[in-house]
Amino acid sequence: MSAGFRARHLAIVGLGLMGGSLALALRGAAEHITGIDLDAAAREQALKSKIVDAATADLYAGVNSADVVVLATPVRVIIEMLSMRIGSYLRSNTLLIDLGSTKQDIVDAMAKLPIGVNAVGGHPMTGKENGGIQEADGSLFHNRPFVLCPSRRTTPAARLRAQAFVESLGALPIEMQADRHDKIVAGISHLPYLLSATLIATVADQAETDTAYWELAAGGFRDTSRLAASDVTMMGDILSTNTKAVATLLAQFRMQLAMLETMLLAGDEQRLSQKLGPIRLARKKWARNYESQR
Repeated sequence: MSAGFRARHLAIVGLGLMGGSLALALRGAAEHITGIDLDAAAREQALKSKIVDAATADLYAGVNSADVVVLATPVRVIIEMLSMRIGSYLRSNTLLIDLGSTKQDIVDAMAKLPIGVNAVGGHPMTGKENGGIQEADGSLFHNRPFVLCPSRRTTPAARLRAQAFVESLGALPIEMQADRHDKIVAGISHLPYLLSATLIATVADQAETDTAYWELAAGGFRDTSRLAASDVTMMGDILSTNTKAVATLLAQFRMQLAMLETMLLAGDEQRLSQKLGPIRLARKKWARNYESQR
C-alpha cells in the first residue's frame, strides 16, 4: 500500500463488483467509507459484509463531506452525474476519480465541473466474468494496469494524489490522454466483445438446424466466446461512447478476415501459413509478457 495516499472520507458511487472491490482494497487507507447506490439489496450486502461503513441512496448526502469520491457506475450514468449535479455537491479540493471503461466523453464532462474539484479520469484494466457486490475482491486490482486520463480539472497535486490512490490499490498507474486510451481499448476490449458476440450469433443460427453444434462445443469455443456473456447494458454504454474507434477497427478486422477468406477459397496453403505464422508468434509473445507481469 502506498504510504502517500490517505482519505478521511471516501465515497464510492456504485456498489457493484468494481465499487465493492475498491472499497475492500482501500480499507486501510480510508478512515470512513460511504457507499452510494439506488439498489437497497446492494447497500444491505455492502453493510452486512463490512465493505463500507455507511450506505445511502442519496447522492448529495453520500458525497458532500467526502474528500475522495469514486464514480463506479456505468459510463452513461457517470457522464450524467458529471453533467447534471454532482459538481455542486462536492467540496473544494475533493479528488474525483471515475472507473468508466471509456474516457473521452467523461473527461470532456469533467472539464465543465466547478473550479476546485480535482477530477481525473480512471480505468482499471481488470474485472471478473460475474459482477455484483457479492463478487467484490480486494485483490482485484493487484498488479493490473490502472489508466489515468487528465482532464482540465486535473491539477499537478491531483495528478500525484491520483497516482498514489492507484498505488494504494496495488495497481500500476499508467497516464495517457483520453483519446489514445479509447483507441486502444477499442482494440483490446470492445472489438473482442463484438467478435465474441458475432461468433455466438453465427453458431446459434447453424444450431437451429443441427443441435450438435452446441453438443460438441468445448474449451476453444468457450474461451473464444466468453465475452459474449458480458452485460448487454454495460457494453451498450461502452460502445455508444466509443463508436468511432470501434467502427474503425471493425473495418480493419473485415479486411483481415477477407484476406483469410480469399486464401482459403483459392486453396493457397502457403500464403495462408505465411499469414498465420506471425500471428501465432505475436500472440505467444503477448501471452508470455502478460504472465510475467502477473
